[in-house]
Amino acid sequence: MEYLACPLLGYFVGTLNPSYLLGRIRGMDIRKKGSGNAGASNALILFGKLAGVLCALFDIAKAFFAIRIVQRLFPTFVPALALCGAGCVLGHIFPFYMKFRGGKGLACLGGILLAYDWRLFLAVLAAEIVVVLVTDYICFVATTASLAFLAVYAIRTRDLAGAAALALAAAAIWWRHFENFRRIRAGKEMRFSYLWHPQKEIDRLKGNHPEP
Repeated sequence: MEYLACPLLGYFVGTLNPSYLLGRIRGMDIRKKGSGNAGASNALILFGKLAGVLCALFDIAKAFFAIRIVQRLFPTFVPALALCGAGCVLGHIFPFYMKFRGGKGLACLGGILLAYDWRLFLAVLAAEIVVVLVTDYICFVATTASLAFLAVYAIRTRDLAGAAALALAAAAIWWRHFENFRRIRAGKEMRFSYLWHPQKEIDRLKGNHPEP
């Protein structure tokens, strides 16, 4: 029962997508605007910094509390964290009510890290701040962090079932970011420095997409 309950609970909690719901409240599908992603980064682009931060915090919290619930329900079940966390990432990326086209899973991954070990969460956060400042692209954060956590979890716990679930979640995160890497190669991906130089970045992207 635990092997079924943990990922299912994580999946359904993961489908709760604040950026998509905020877009619907404003009469739009967030997946058809901005970066085309139903996640906190696109909420920031379309609705402002406060909305982006709140959506990110919600996505972190939903993974964190879903894991705490299954750990309370199944206190001796070792893979509970990984199975529920992976389910949450997959629910965020493939929500059934959005025709399985949701966000990209970065904030949910942060919630899993926080539930696993807050010290590791802070260490990965610090490392990924360096990554994003060096590369100027947020997509490198999700892809590198997902693999790093998978390695740490597998080495520390030797939990094969949990590691397999996290590997599936990491594969989904990578798959959702392939389009970002293609846009980087084409010079069409929005840089992280948009946060402090929005007009400069908009002008750069317009240069890659000349108006007809």
